[in-house]
Amino acid sequence: MLKLNNAKELVLGMVQHDPLFVVIQKNTPLEEILYNDDYLAYIEETNYYSTSEVASWFEITEAKLRYYIKPFEQYIFDNVTNSPNTNIRLNLPAILRLRMILLLKDELRVKGLKLLLGIDDNGQLIKHQITATTMGTDDLANKVDVLGNVLQQMIQTGLFNFLPNEEHGAMQVTINQDFLAQKIQLVSSESNLQVEEIQKETSELKQENENLKKQISELQEEHSVKDIVQKIRERHIENEIVSTLRTEALQQFSIDNKAGYFKKFFRSIQIEMEKEQFVLSYISKHLEERLEVALNNYYGE
Repeated sequence: MLKLNNAKELVLGMVQHDPLFVVIQKNTPLEEILYNDDYLAYIEETNYYSTSEVASWFEITEAKLRYYIKPFEQYIFDNVTNSPNTNIRLNLPAILRLRMILLLKDELRVKGLKLLLGIDDNGQLIKHQITATTMGTDDLANKVDVLGNVLQQMIQTGLFNFLPNEEHGAMQVTINQDFLAQKIQLVSSESNLQVEEIQKETSELKQENENLKKQISELQEEHSVKDIVQKIRERHIENEIVSTLRTEALQQFSIDNKAGYFKKFFRSIQIEMEKEQFVLSYISKHLEERLEVALNNYYGE
């Protein structure tokens, strides 16, 4: 039977390299629960316990306990696959692994726990094997030549200092701080010059843009004035032609409609109407032709 003062040491010795324990260590309350569960006071390290017993220790149903055992069987039982029909028994290491799953289930869920443990969709632990390789003499010589060339290029850059370490009897590589500071200052100076040049060009472009806007504004204003003057002149010409055509029409109407005094007196209203109709018809007939001739003469000057 475990003593309480030895429980933490025992638990830590079993789980300290476990990936789930790495997560639990970052959460002090969960870590304390792992060390201080009541069952640790009377559990036997060499005994195996049923799922119903373990479920009662963690205050959950046996069905729920089995639910969390199923996806993690290889992890909980240290790569030994258990059949669902087998009467599952758990020793202390398995109980501790299961306990960590239950402590993290709300935060990571089953999917997150499987990802953290390296368990695939089939419930299998992904194994990583490190294969030892031998290296032939020719291959080794080639790699030494490559490393020698790399080292030579590093020396030529001037960025590194290679000094013997008398204490350890090896070569010590350090950054050449003076060289690095000079390069940084040079890059900074070049950057400042480039910034100044860009600012100068930007200022010149801005001034040129302002000049162009001013010229465009002046041209637009001048063009607007010219348009107004042109329209006034054209309207004046049109009015002069209309006046001339009206006079001509009245003269033509008088010639074509000579009548006695009494005839004119009694028919004055009708005559005025006929006169206006005649004038409008005359102007409409001749205006376009006269206006075209007059504008051609005006703009031809």
